[in-house]
Amino acid sequence: MCGIVGYVGPRDATEVVISGLECLEYRGYDSAGLAVYEAQKGLQIVRQVGKLGRLKDRLIKEPLKGQIGLGHTRWATHGSVTEANAHPHCDQSGELVVVQNGIVENYLELKQRLLMQGHYFHSQTDTEVIAHLIGAYYAQTQSLEQAVRQALRELRGGNAIVVFSIHEPGKLIAARLGNAGGVVLGLGQGENLIASDIPALLEYTQQVIFLEDHDLAVVTRDTVQISKVDGPPVHRTLTTITWDAGAAQKGNYPHYMLKEIYEQPRSLTDVLRGRIDLEAGFVNLVDLKLDAEDLRKVERIYAVACGTAWHAALVSKFLIEELAGVRVEVDYGSEFRYRQPILGADALLLAFTQSGETVDTLAAMEEARRQGVPSIAIVNALGSQAARLADGGAIYLHAGPEIGVASTKCFTSMVVAACLFALQLGQARGKLNPTQVGNYLQELIELPGKAEKVLATAPQCEIIAQHYSQARDALYLGRQYNYPIALEGALKLKEISYIHAEGYPAGEMKHGPIALIEADLPVVCIAPQDPIYEKMLSNIAQVKARGGHVIALATEGDAFLAREADYLIPIPAISPLLTPVLTVIPLQLLAYYIAVQRGCDVDQPRNLAKSVTVE
Repeated sequence: MCGIVGYVGPRDATEVVISGLECLEYRGYDSAGLAVYEAQKGLQIVRQVGKLGRLKDRLIKEPLKGQIGLGHTRWATHGSVTEANAHPHCDQSGELVVVQNGIVENYLELKQRLLMQGHYFHSQTDTEVIAHLIGAYYAQTQSLEQAVRQALRELRGGNAIVVFSIHEPGKLIAARLGNAGGVVLGLGQGENLIASDIPALLEYTQQVIFLEDHDLAVVTRDTVQISKVDGPPVHRTLTTITWDAGAAQKGNYPHYMLKEIYEQPRSLTDVLRGRIDLEAGFVNLVDLKLDAEDLRKVERIYAVACGTAWHAALVSKFLIEELAGVRVEVDYGSEFRYRQPILGADALLLAFTQSGETVDTLAAMEEARRQGVPSIAIVNALGSQAARLADGGAIYLHAGPEIGVASTKCFTSMVVAACLFALQLGQARGKLNPTQVGNYLQELIELPGKAEKVLATAPQCEIIAQHYSQARDALYLGRQYNYPIALEGALKLKEISYIHAEGYPAGEMKHGPIALIEADLPVVCIAPQDPIYEKMLSNIAQVKARGGHVIALATEGDAFLAREADYLIPIPAISPLLTPVLTVIPLQLLAYYIAVQRGCDVDQPRNLAKSVTVE
């Protein structure tokens, strides 16, 4: 959840670490801190409550110089948002510092033991306990690496940490325990970096190594040595990142979220690239490890995700059941493992995760593995933990970095990736012939151009936003394929504008939510001309009869809804199965423009972070 950056090399460590943290602030922005070492000045630490900009302002007055350092942006777990609770944290001696992403589940037990040994603590955090524990073992072993190993063996829960000690000043030690968050090593020329996500590294290198569970890395400016926490050395593959630092910058856009909304024609193209043969009517997801025979054995799919990815999983249910004839259950990752699921030998787990580090989704994948059920990850982050856990292979989105906390382009790419999987599953099971597959592929190929047309409605969405930016509540209605889009539209509005919003299947409106409809309530109705179009018209009439304001998403040329709705946003005609990719875009734009009108922080909404790596 938190952002971590470490650097060792010839450059100014403060400049490198702060630059990296700027790329990771989406992971947490309650507070930030920096530790830098220089031989004459010793260990220098500055911590600041609030967003990274406040730390940068303070560093102008209190500059830190050195060629090795580590920094952190925090999303608070243990302890309130105070300077004392901000990272980095020191050990008892003040000569060793630690930054952490994750939760130490047994920190109270460890803290009590350390208190009895005469330690005293300055914060409420579990991270300071890690620092004191390592410091205590260093006093015994006089080896930083050995001290870190011994301390890590005592920690329970998922954690990613980076450690520095003035007694071994040219060295950083990084480790990953469980699924608390990624640790990526960036390999440069005469310099090396550590980060919790790729964007922090791209200004300096595109050569990276991903640490796996219980890996420990000893990093100097010239070397990287990786071993398991319990000792044996291991080899990890060097990966070249194909997108550059510019892809993670805002460019001329005022916010990352708007940039990422407008990137969807490209991201929709990239998720298709190299995976379809239109002429042969064939889909080939080359990274899948399950062949056609394996897919024919699948009778049940468990689609597991959290947040926006869960809405993509809901769309996948419609796609897979219709195109492949396989039963799909959709679960929240946070609920899946606790309901003691009985999966069965004919099951497959399909995990949706943008970051590949969402702890609840990873836990679901581990439960599937425990029951001998293969899993496939639909994931954006290259080399992430989800991709490595997916013994059935990964379907990478290739959407490029998504920095805005509220996901946009990764959602639509997930839906298309799920469609490709449904088509490949359908062709493997003999439910679809090449002509049928080819027809769907043609529609998929046309999607990016149709997304461009939807983006052209942005000025209209901005005008609508001006009318409803002060609303206290909103209702989103959709049916069948667009029921998940009603949920997603409501979530976007809640996330970034803080307006209470609810998404419902429109047919359920009369079973309770209709009581909420009153004069001037904005009701977003997703009503393309599909097989249940007339049902949606009935629901819209019920809203209008009670004074609600209807914002309709309708197929281009729908003259009836143009008359009936208070506002209409046109959507190009497309197969009903693929309408969610287009209908969600105006809802992203509406949420964005309403949040801007309200003066909200669009890219970093309060209390949220991009990658949720704690329970």
